[in-house]
Amino acid sequence: MNIPDIFLSGYDAAHVEPRIRKKWDIHDLMNPDTCIQKGFTKADAEPFSIVLPPPNITGKLHLGHTLMVAIEDAFVRYHRMKGDRTVWIPGTDHAAIATQSVFEKFHYKETGKSRHDYSREEFFEKIQEFALQNQSYIKDQLKSLGGSLDWSRESFTLDEKRVHAVRTAFKTMYDAGLIYRKDRVVNWDPKGQTTVSDDEVEHEEKKSKLYTFRYSKDFPISISTTRPETKVGDTAVAVHPSDERYKQYIGQTFEIEDFAGVPLSIKVVSDENVDPSFGTGALGVTPAHSMIDWEMSVAHDLPLKQVINEYAKMSDNAGILAGMKTADARLAAVEWLREKGLMEKEEDTTMNLSVAQRTGGTIEPIPKLQWFIDVNKEFIIERSNIEGLPPGSYTSLKKILLASVHKQGVQILPERYEKVYEHWANNLRDWCISRQILYGHQIPVWYKEDEQYVGIEAPEGDGWVQDTDTLDTWFSSGLWSFSTLGWPEQTNDLAVYHPNSLLETGEDILFYWVSRMIMMSGFLVGEIPFKTVYLHGLVRDEKGQKMSKSLGNGIDPLVMIEKFGTDALRMAMTVAVGPGSPQNLGENKIKAYKHFANKIWNATRFVLQSLPDGYEFNSVRQISLRNEDKNRITELN
Repeated sequence: MNIPDIFLSGYDAAHVEPRIRKKWDIHDLMNPDTCIQKGFTKADAEPFSIVLPPPNITGKLHLGHTLMVAIEDAFVRYHRMKGDRTVWIPGTDHAAIATQSVFEKFHYKETGKSRHDYSREEFFEKIQEFALQNQSYIKDQLKSLGGSLDWSRESFTLDEKRVHAVRTAFKTMYDAGLIYRKDRVVNWDPKGQTTVSDDEVEHEEKKSKLYTFRYSKDFPISISTTRPETKVGDTAVAVHPSDERYKQYIGQTFEIEDFAGVPLSIKVVSDENVDPSFGTGALGVTPAHSMIDWEMSVAHDLPLKQVINEYAKMSDNAGILAGMKTADARLAAVEWLREKGLMEKEEDTTMNLSVAQRTGGTIEPIPKLQWFIDVNKEFIIERSNIEGLPPGSYTSLKKILLASVHKQGVQILPERYEKVYEHWANNLRDWCISRQILYGHQIPVWYKEDEQYVGIEAPEGDGWVQDTDTLDTWFSSGLWSFSTLGWPEQTNDLAVYHPNSLLETGEDILFYWVSRMIMMSGFLVGEIPFKTVYLHGLVRDEKGQKMSKSLGNGIDPLVMIEKFGTDALRMAMTVAVGPGSPQNLGENKIKAYKHFANKIWNATRFVLQSLPDGYEFNSVRQISLRNEDKNRITELN
């Protein structure tokens, strides 16, 4: 086979890189089993395993994915060259909320039809078809980025094996009392019409007003709030137990006949969580529409009064505000307070507006019947290699999270993130895992009259109806370190490659994903999911600004590969960039590394052309150079 590449005067990435990738595919050298069969790796060699953080199947890969692949590929190729038994497992995430949202917009634009025009099964299949088309496209992109992934072990968070793993995990946790269904206040996204977890809520600073008023003229305490429309749902006022201004009122209940058309019964309670320096130092407690207030209501046995519905409108029992959107209701509530002479002060302030990460919808905390994972419930851990949690000891999911991260367990790089992780774990609330969408893992619970069945397969007999909610995507991806290796079956891959040697991912999903895997692996497998977490930082434009469509400063990695080559792009993103460090990237930097690649190419040409006649060397690629045929390269079969 005539391959005169090394004697070309310049490096042509578009000519060389695809042919190298094709050779890797032909020889199946990404598969550790093949490397063992061909004698490149010893069967008893030290294993090195890594799973690809599964990209969402919603579209094209971005620079963050490029950086991820470049770093992980460097680790993987190094360990292969060392002779380690190396596996790098690829896969994609069904990304339920994001995928359904993208598909619905696309499908409506194409056909004019919405989800309501189909049965659940029909709509699921249409999304799945769309998702799998994207999956194929993403697979091609990952190959273009030069990732030497073992495609024989490819996984998808919604394929048949992962469905079995997810249902097994759900039933196991339910049987242990760690999964429960209950009415609780949740983060509700009115735009997406679904719950979202605490970690999927983002906070945006917004100019607002702080209103100070009384419920009635004879009510002895003034309160301050940025959301007066919610006060028709108040059931208490909380003050700090040491606040001398209000001690005499603690324990008393006051009846207000008319507050914006609603009667209120307000109990004064003392609570250590109240900040005496904020506003008047007295907090109007709205248990149905605030996570903090709901926790207070549990501690003080206060009733819940829902006054906002799933569409971010005031409910029928909201008095004169009923039927209004919350923004309009705020203006109406303020006007009513002014008219009644109850408004004492209006001040400019800045508030943190809670928005859903995926849809941008403004979050409304409301009470709903949902499925949760109890992070504090204690259980006996039957199998464990986690230091400080011996088999047979009592523990909890929160304790597993905290016990797993240390230098002898999971080591996080850079180390400063260990403190951030610890703070998050200590403050973790029960995890709401149910979502009101069609695409995803449907909750494996069935109902018939007063009966409930939790199982891996549907129960036998007629009349059973499956729960219509789906599981949070992070539940299925939380099993990724071991479900990709065949769990719940006790496979050879699971025995050899788990715990994974390394997890490399972005620092922005330390809580969303990394922590979930530590929690799930500790409970379901009894061991840490990986030994080291290597966090990479964010990629910004050359001016240090965040890349976005609105700014028009994004860089398409595939365009850069076409112009400069994969090696140039990967070097530009990884040279002199440490773990967790953000970096600025522009086209000029990538272009500079194209020139660098050309220098390496020409230096190699010079060395190879200068070798003495008859010189041979052997490696994975065997090259023979002879006087009569210097441009013939024989590839190892």
